[in-house]
Amino acid sequence: MANGHKFSEKRTTRRSILAATGIGATTALAGCFKSSSSSGGSVPGADGEMVMTTSGPTTSAYTMTQVIANAVAQNSELKVQALPSEGTNANIGRLQRDESDISYIQNWTASKVANGEDPFENLDYTPYQVFHMYDLAWFLCTGNDGWTSVSDIGSNDRVSPTPSGSGTAEMLEYALDTVTDGYKRVSIEYGNQGGAMSEGRLDAGAGTFINGSVEPPWLQQMKGSVDLRLLQWPEDAVSKLEQDPAVIINSIDTTTFDNYGYAPDTLNTPNLSYNFVVRDDFSGETLKTFLNTLWEQRKGLGKDNALLGSMAQGDHWLKNGYTTLPFHPAAAEFYKEKGIWNDKYEIGE
Repeated sequence: MANGHKFSEKRTTRRSILAATGIGATTALAGCFKSSSSSGGSVPGADGEMVMTTSGPTTSAYTMTQVIANAVAQNSELKVQALPSEGTNANIGRLQRDESDISYIQNWTASKVANGEDPFENLDYTPYQVFHMYDLAWFLCTGNDGWTSVSDIGSNDRVSPTPSGSGTAEMLEYALDTVTDGYKRVSIEYGNQGGAMSEGRLDAGAGTFINGSVEPPWLQQMKGSVDLRLLQWPEDAVSKLEQDPAVIINSIDTTTFDNYGYAPDTLNTPNLSYNFVVRDDFSGETLKTFLNTLWEQRKGLGKDNALLGSMAQGDHWLKNGYTTLPFHPAAAEFYKEKGIWNDKYEIGE
């Protein structure tokens, strides 16, 4: 096996292709799960260029990342751009293939990476944490009359538990297995779910509340397309999932939301925490410049995107960090300088 990922002039070529297409193909991962800093190649990020990836082009995450990238690029010498991605699982592959420099994942994916589980058993780098983005409470929803529960999903029903390539998809599929094992798995982009439901091509799709209290624009769009109904998880499934260390179950008060065809007053939802990571060999100098610049601009981020308002508070940057993956040493040093480091987190080598 190769002792790390080697970098070459192909780096610029791949970036150009990604920038032109906006999205790349997902390929198999290869190598060994170890530090790649000994490869002898160019240090990623040392050229001052950074590509950020989160999720699809219609998601709140992508628009939030555009604001972050612009704030850093306009106030530093770094060249930062945000590109769409298929999701958190795909982001791990993008980092390995040098198609991204800083990408967000969530706790489900982080746990699988740390445990070397499929498809992450052959990574040639260790993802190092950088900062917290937000939390998402995930649920399933439908435009089908009379449906109130996930148990209403039948063997011939078409379900998109987020697009394929998303780490969220694995978590929701795992949760679905506690209720049914006979649905038809389809993959539809978030912003296209409402249209697919109204055309009869989708029986149940994925929805989310950002930080448990904010509806993303694509969810609001779904409500404008169909009489959207929020599906409750059966009590026995909730009990089983609550006992599973891989899943976090939250309760959401839906009475603050309007215009749903059906919604239980309290909706039980699997929850995921999304944090940005970089490769273990990413340039510490570039990362410190990125973090310092973003920190200086943090109070203005919410003016460009309200969902980023919480980043004005320093403690948000380390909120819900993973204990399964280490922080990049440069990030840990940055947080120590700001007086907000939490010793419960591990620092990478």
